[in-house]
Amino acid sequence: MGHMDISAVVGMWLDRPPEEALHTAVLADRLGFAELWIGETGTWDAFALATAVGLATDTIAMTVGPVPVTVRDPAMIAMGAASVTALTRRRIGVALGSSNPTVVEDWYGRSRAGAATALEESARSVATLLKGGRAGRGDGFRLRLGPPEGPLTVAALGDRAVATAAAHADRMVINLVTPRRAAELKDKLDAAAKKAGRRAPRLAAWMPAAIDPVPESYAQLIWGLVPYLSAPGYSDNLAEAGFADAVKLARGGTPPRELLTALPLELAGTIGLAGDTAAVRSRLAAYADAGVDEVAVVPVTGGDPGGERTLTAIRALTG
Repeated sequence: MGHMDISAVVGMWLDRPPEEALHTAVLADRLGFAELWIGETGTWDAFALATAVGLATDTIAMTVGPVPVTVRDPAMIAMGAASVTALTRRRIGVALGSSNPTVVEDWYGRSRAGAATALEESARSVATLLKGGRAGRGDGFRLRLGPPEGPLTVAALGDRAVATAAAHADRMVINLVTPRRAAELKDKLDAAAKKAGRRAPRLAAWMPAAIDPVPESYAQLIWGLVPYLSAPGYSDNLAEAGFADAVKLARGGTPPRELLTALPLELAGTIGLAGDTAAVRSRLAAYADAGVDEVAVVPVTGGDPGGERTLTAIRALTG
């Protein structure tokens, strides 16, 4: 397996005790992970959690997000990142995404119309602000605090989001993709970067992970995938990965609990890192071969407090 960076993700499990995120963060720092992604799904405010993590850990760098660009404007995002840096003296990156209809429309009451354009405009402005420049109208806004100095990441699935990542980001992140789909997105990213006259951003893939999973681990992992079965973009990926039946049920309005029973356990190993160390090692190798530069592990905590078993095993696997 070629060299591949490994990072960890917290803040993404909806139906788990919220304080688990801090437990996982402390473990990731102690185990020597170089970077921690602070996700946001309706439990924690990501910038607040990042500040707490910074104060509870020693060295780990952080990327906050993906934060939905139709909900937070560029000044809010840049100010949030700069605030965390100033309060924690830690390098902070920002990840931007267009999120999904449930979050943007149902939770926040905002529109996702023009999401691809909003992502492009946000990426351009946030990139400028993070480097100490001005964005906005008139004289605009610029950071009064020091720049956060971390990378700008764009979450992408569709072609326009890939083009935005290629034009403005240091890194592109993809979520819940098979190695084959990752390779396709890598090719698209390289082509878009060439067109933009830039060096291609690094490619990171988020993956739920459970090493030596117990039934509770599988239940958490599969339950975490249920919302994606009807989400634009993701549902196509999951259908292509072999779960077309479940996607069809979800699109037809089948209740989430029923979807859970319709999902085969194999889904965990097809779209995530689930199984024994040998299985996970070969999965990681497949993503490395697909051109993924970094795997961001979302450790399952069911049957594994804080994800310690999984994080420890993945650290040992990847050195």
